[in-house]
Amino acid sequence: MSQGGSPPGRTGGTGTGGTGSEATGREGTALAWGTLVLLSIAVLLAMSPWFSSAAGSDFFRERLALSSGAAGWLTGAVQVGFVAGTLVAAFLNLADIVPARSYFAISALGAALANALLLLPEAYLPLLALRFLTGFFLAGVYPPAMKMAATWFRARRGMAIGTVVGALTVGKAAPFLLRAGGGEGGLGVVLGASLGAVVGAALVAAFYRDGPFPFVRRPFRWDLVGQVVRHRPTRLATWGYVGHMWELYAVWAAISLYFLDYLVGQGAVPAAAGTASALLAFWAIAVGGVGAVGAGVAADRWGRERVASWAMAVSGSCALVAGWLLDAPPPLVIGVALIWGVSVVADSAQFSALVTEVAPSHAVGTALTLQTAAGFTATAVSIWLVHWGQEALGWGWTWMLLAPGPFLGILAMMRLRSLRTGGGAGAGGGDGPR
Repeated sequence: MSQGGSPPGRTGGTGTGGTGSEATGREGTALAWGTLVLLSIAVLLAMSPWFSSAAGSDFFRERLALSSGAAGWLTGAVQVGFVAGTLVAAFLNLADIVPARSYFAISALGAALANALLLLPEAYLPLLALRFLTGFFLAGVYPPAMKMAATWFRARRGMAIGTVVGALTVGKAAPFLLRAGGGEGGLGVVLGASLGAVVGAALVAAFYRDGPFPFVRRPFRWDLVGQVVRHRPTRLATWGYVGHMWELYAVWAAISLYFLDYLVGQGAVPAAAGTASALLAFWAIAVGGVGAVGAGVAADRWGRERVASWAMAVSGSCALVAGWLLDAPPPLVIGVALIWGVSVVADSAQFSALVTEVAPSHAVGTALTLQTAAGFTATAVSIWLVHWGQEALGWGWTWMLLAPGPFLGILAMMRLRSLRTGGGAGAGGGDGPR
């Protein structure tokens, strides 16, 4: 996304890298498109454990008598685990040591197991540990998937990565669809999500092969951290990402609760409201897949900073108004939520792509790792904040707490675009601190 991850930027040629002997060195072949479809389906299925505790929130809250804030940390722990998994993978250079399809498949299976075990503990801390492990393993799923897709596309790389981001967006919405389909007790949500991850792992393990466009390996290096932090274009791209992430995951984690409160306030029976809110949450998240693909295509044409700024302007505006619509008619509430769902993730893949373009070429891997860690750390805080605010402040002020993120992100993107168009940092990245 990325929402975390490290899609490759500048490639290392057009040779026959990878294990796909059928690769011809041309993008846009039937094999390339077929691989993109395969990866998208696999990512959709493998990412479904991410929000299983959010979709089954009522089950876990009743089982352990959790407050809203404590329930929020069941998702926050996934975010922290993802950061840890990303850092461990970077330090150990796993992407270079373990073949991509094996790395993806093993990680997806690990996430499936950790998620399925949620049904066993009767205490809060073991649940947090399992959610942490789920996030830890998912760090080996979609960041590698974006790299895998990028080995099949070069000129259309923004579209390819946007498609993968769209797939993982629908995958993260999947537990809410399971909940709406009758997974009230948590069993259907949790086991359905784990089964999806197992199938995703099997698809990649059995059918995926690398494409003809290898990219330069860029491992994390501690000695480059200071240089990356001092490099202004990279800082701006990272701050834009942090602002975007401050809003994104908090919306995804709490949108079903927002719909539940709205429907109950409109007089719906609680049981029916629970099912309907889960279904509405699914659509509000899943529709973002359209935004991610469309923004990927638009960014290749009009520029990443511009498209990211447009998306954040729309999503930030939704954050300002959505919470004050609890007495509004359903078409208006649902319409705003769908617009929010499209815009809040539309720009996601463009931030890591920006880092690959503006960071010093020898420090791209380090820059991407730091960007991911900063962004997902912010999500853990904002997810807790909206769950706390739901009870303490009400939805109007709670959603507004997310708006500073995208608007600060816009400022960062405007400044970055000014630097790049003015020659401050070329599209190929800088060569040292600025």
